[in-house]
Amino acid sequence: MRLRAYDPARDLDTCLAIWRRASEVGHPFLDAATLDADAVLIRDVYMPAADITVAEDGGRVIGFIALLDDLVGGLFVDPGAHRRGAGRALVARALATRGRLAVEVYEANRSARAFYVACGFVETGRRERDDHDRPLPLVAMAVPGPGAG
Repeated sequence: MRLRAYDPARDLDTCLAIWRRASEVGHPFLDAATLDADAVLIRDVYMPAADITVAEDGGRVIGFIALLDDLVGGLFVDPGAHRRGAGRALVARALATRGRLAVEVYEANRSARAFYVACGFVETGRRERDDHDRPLPLVAMAVPGPGAG
């Protein structure tokens, strides 16, 4: 597996397809119309604002992490490539470069919450509505940086 910088001209469509497949698996509480609307925001607003690293396996992009400073704005791995280390490698690289990380995860996405706990994240808070004011609770998690107490 190889990690490299995201190239919008080369990677955008692949990353959007991975986002969609992973979202359908991890967020079954979001319907197709909601994911369609979210995809426009992902493509036009969130991805251009983020520092993105992609994971490749055999020259094929299988996942990506999008960072906004030390916030994980998104971490998505193609469901067909789950449990092969791409997510952990992306988090480890981000942690090594940022020193600390924070993320918000849908409470209903138990597998993502368990993944982040396995990567050293701890729960730091929660809110009852997501960024779109939908009544979908989010759990805030973080890996404190060196010297944090």
